[in-house]
Amino acid sequence: MQSLNLFAQSSPVVTRRGAQQAKIQTRAMAMKSGSNSKTASASAAASASASSSGAIKSSSVGGELPKRSETLLEAKRRARNMLKNQGSTQAMQETVTDIFQTAVKSLPLVRGETAMVYHQSMEQHCCRWDPKHLECPDRFNRVLDRCNELKLLDRCLPVSPRLASKQEILRLHTAQHFELLEQTSEVCDDQSMEELSSRFDSIYIHPSTFQCSLLASGSTIDLVDAIITGRAQNGMAIIRPPGHHAMKAEFNGYCFFNNVALAAQHALDVHKLERILILDYDVHHGQGTQRFFYNDPRVLYFSIHRFEHGAFWPHLQESDYHAIGEGPGLGFNFNVPLNETRMGDGDYMAIFQQLLLPVAMEYQPELIIVSAGYDAALGCPEGEMQVTPAFYPHLLNPLLRLADSRVAVVLEGGYCLESLAEGAALTLRTLLGDPCPVLIEPLLPPKPSLIKSILNCIFAHRPYWRCLQLQGTYDPPELMGKNGSQDLHIVERTWVGGPPPVTVYPTRDTSVEHLIPEPIVADNTARLRRLRLETILTVPGVRVCYAYNPEMMEHCNLDDLGHPEQPKRIQFIHKMHEDYQLLGRMKQLAARAATTDEICLAHSRSHVNTMRRVLGRDKDDLQAQAATYNSVYLHPATFGCATLAAGSVLQAVDSVLRGESRSAICNVRPPGHHAEPDQPHGFCIFNNVAIAAQYAIREFGLKRVLIVDWDVHHGNGTQHIFESNPKVLYISVHRYENGTFFPKGPDGNYDVVGKHTGAGFNVNIPWNKKGMGDLEYALAFQQIVMPIAYEFQPELVLVSAGFDAAIGDPLGGCKVSPEGYGLFTHWLSALAGGRLIVCLEGGYNVNSISYAMTMCTKTLLGDPVPTPQLGSAALTRPPTTAFQSCLETLQCCVEVQRQYWKSLEFVGYRLPHGYQIGENNNEDFLAASLVKLNISSDDAQGAAGGEQADPGQERPSDSKPKVKVKPPNHSTAAPEEQ
Repeated sequence: MQSLNLFAQSSPVVTRRGAQQAKIQTRAMAMKSGSNSKTASASAAASASASSSGAIKSSSVGGELPKRSETLLEAKRRARNMLKNQGSTQAMQETVTDIFQTAVKSLPLVRGETAMVYHQSMEQHCCRWDPKHLECPDRFNRVLDRCNELKLLDRCLPVSPRLASKQEILRLHTAQHFELLEQTSEVCDDQSMEELSSRFDSIYIHPSTFQCSLLASGSTIDLVDAIITGRAQNGMAIIRPPGHHAMKAEFNGYCFFNNVALAAQHALDVHKLERILILDYDVHHGQGTQRFFYNDPRVLYFSIHRFEHGAFWPHLQESDYHAIGEGPGLGFNFNVPLNETRMGDGDYMAIFQQLLLPVAMEYQPELIIVSAGYDAALGCPEGEMQVTPAFYPHLLNPLLRLADSRVAVVLEGGYCLESLAEGAALTLRTLLGDPCPVLIEPLLPPKPSLIKSILNCIFAHRPYWRCLQLQGTYDPPELMGKNGSQDLHIVERTWVGGPPPVTVYPTRDTSVEHLIPEPIVADNTARLRRLRLETILTVPGVRVCYAYNPEMMEHCNLDDLGHPEQPKRIQFIHKMHEDYQLLGRMKQLAARAATTDEICLAHSRSHVNTMRRVLGRDKDDLQAQAATYNSVYLHPATFGCATLAAGSVLQAVDSVLRGESRSAICNVRPPGHHAEPDQPHGFCIFNNVAIAAQYAIREFGLKRVLIVDWDVHHGNGTQHIFESNPKVLYISVHRYENGTFFPKGPDGNYDVVGKHTGAGFNVNIPWNKKGMGDLEYALAFQQIVMPIAYEFQPELVLVSAGFDAAIGDPLGGCKVSPEGYGLFTHWLSALAGGRLIVCLEGGYNVNSISYAMTMCTKTLLGDPVPTPQLGSAALTRPPTTAFQSCLETLQCCVEVQRQYWKSLEFVGYRLPHGYQIGENNNEDFLAASLVKLNISSDDAQGAAGGEQADPGQERPSDSKPKVKVKPPNHSTAAPEEQ
């Protein structure tokens, strides 16, 4: 690589220097003394901004720097004086206060309590004529027993359970519905109660049912109240009977009053919320909840359920992917139908990463309510799925930093007592802020049938959601011309249906346990026990350790005190941590210098010796030596500071991997990710994170280390050090500009994937446009970073945390907010049992980096960092150039990486173009494209299974008995209308 002297005045190549000069000029012009009028200051700032744009453009394409004018030199002198005499803090805050307001408001926010509501009397509800009924009191008691065993209930804020009032129930249910159940209260005539129960699908009524149902609903409403009013940060309701099948005027599927729907309506009516996300991962479709909010855009309903083309209960066409809402609610109803059994962790992860999380981030909910059924868990006879109990925390974790952390989890189904108790208890543990358990089993790739379901959902909803535009499109003639092409997704709907409708529903012997073959039951039981024994739930008492030493400030540029990589970077970060009262909540690590042997884990010995020889050399010699490198300055203290930075990160590795701390923040400099094995580069002397990764592998025997590099510049040094090493997965998200952005060249492009045995373990996500913000970075994380990371299953996560993609940075030109960095940190903390080390790299606006690192620290401490807005205000406008370029980059990345990572199965497919599902729920689409796209025709008179003349009018359930139904043999091709 060609060596360039960044600081020589005659240098024809400009990297960061041009942008730095623009920064100085802009700042100086904006900060002129008060003798100038506000108008004059504004004019000067505008002029400086224009000069800045020109300088940045010139540097980004490698052009020559214009000659320095006297005005520029004077501006530079003014800026240096201000930095020296005033520290620049107050002036900077005056010019950039607005963009940091959200971070400023988070100062008093500390981790709140987790609310818990339950009442022992809920165990009274039981089936008096069928003692083997699946919906039994043991479900409730086993969950509480496991929570007590893990000492979780003692850590919760108790919410007093109460009965819902009739007025509250009538918000959604009819008076006749309420009064019918009320009439059964304390009635002990089993014969008459069984006869009444037989009028409803999968219902039994006990003398306590009415009171228990009121208690379940009232408790859920009060849990949501406690969260919205701030008495608790989040919470869980361990209640029964469940509620999500209960409809306006019909008991259904073990449910009487719809607890979650009533709580959501309460939040809408009383607290005037405008955006509520209801996530329903019970294995049965919550058709009751769907119907209540089907035309209401204030509620986004997202359900993942077993469907099997209608062969699984409740056998409703409205449970398929094409039911997307109606009227104002069009696009706000998501159904992800599971059309085969044995779906596991990898399948559910794909749904979350490719569909739920992008949509949830775009929706920006103010409250999240989870209908938490555990009947998709391993061993449940109802669901016959294989979600492991320890995986439920991984489903919940990414949601805990949305909706300003206001999340309520409400128990629904789950009928394998062991997996139900474990899954629910680990969910509560996650709400309490404990790290997600390390998954014992590898994530399997999503099943082909699930890939079809997700692509069908994306196709149905992409007209309404900007985040669902990642897949390419094709026209029907292309399908005809490329018959059999693997990348063209064909939208299909297959309807099998269930048994014929009945007028009297079975009330006895409805359990399906006896239908599961004994070998499968035995295998599931053994597997559950093994997983429970091997899952580590111990947690270090220290949440975060902190590495910092002011001696690292000695390294500075003697020739240019205004250099962007200035000592005050770490000083300002430390001071803000002090202002936010975070230092006392972290374990302070004693700094030490890395040894030569440790540094040589990533660097040549000659490089170490060359850097050691800078000690005691004079200024002119240092300048001459620095001129032989690309964008490097040297100081007599450089070697000491660089070894201290690397050693401090190793101290953090020791603390985390020895189990003394859960995670770490390393506020160190000089940065490291540009440093090559044999030379310094781009402000970097030794590669701190690379040394730490190699140290973890050597000293602790790790086999999988993940490095995520979100510095705006590509970490060329880290990539080169590990490009042939399959033990280290390097993922970099950076500005690239087709190879013209520092460090320039092709190494940072998406097609550079590693070499030899390391092929596939290098992932570059290169931005070719400036202006990328929270939305673009969040899409990159959910579509690429997190799927690959989960598939890799790291034992340690190291973050090269440069904050020069932050809003306000003079070099990066991007718009990531401090709270955005907090969100990404939270997502990564779900990996490796929470063993995450965040290490400072670049970032040259001292306010930006201070707020950004502070938000990362608060996140790791469990504080409710505000949710980034993800550009939501701009979503009503046409997509920006940056967003469109982002989609192109992600498509290219996936196309290359999918050959190495099975989790990237979605973006490579193209979807039909030119058709969309309208308010008539697919009727026009089906008529227009039945032949061309091989889509089956069916009765599509409304997503709720009937005519939609009056959205508020109660409809019949259209359901068949909730009994085990084996679907007939059928092909995946669309059948004729049945």
